[in-house]
Amino acid sequence: MKTDFSAILEEIKELVESNPTDLHLQVCQILKKKVYHYDWVGFYLLKEEALVLGDYVGKPTDHTKIAIGKGVCGQVAEKKQTIIVQDVSQEDNYIACSLDVQSEIVVPVLRNGEFIAELDIDSHSPAPFSNEDQKFLEQVCTLLEASF
Repeated sequence: MKTDFSAILEEIKELVESNPTDLHLQVCQILKKKVYHYDWVGFYLLKEEALVLGDYVGKPTDHTKIAIGKGVCGQVAEKKQTIIVQDVSQEDNYIACSLDVQSEIVVPVLRNGEFIAELDIDSHSPAPFSNEDQKFLEQVCTLLEASF
């Protein structure tokens, strides 16, 4: 089953334009519902030199605050670049949120080149993320930049 990323992107654009108070939560819900291999979807926000968990959908996590540089999320904040981990068991610096997680993609939200937040997606599927996922999620983060 092929995911229609362009249709989902249009739906998110319309949502951004309507600017609801729970925009980030609604984006998480759309992504989790519409993309089969997105099992946990959430935002981490840069606050006081650490990543703090914002809106998310999926199982609760104990990882509500992550140091810059720690785990995949912390590395994305440090490098300001998307990281895809197709097999989390092979990652030395991985912070396990759940035993079900097999892969992860984390995409930075940048404003004027500065890191301000990130979109974190965990998958229970092995190696599901493609270049198409990366391009789509980077577009989503660009759309949301002004909302952080």
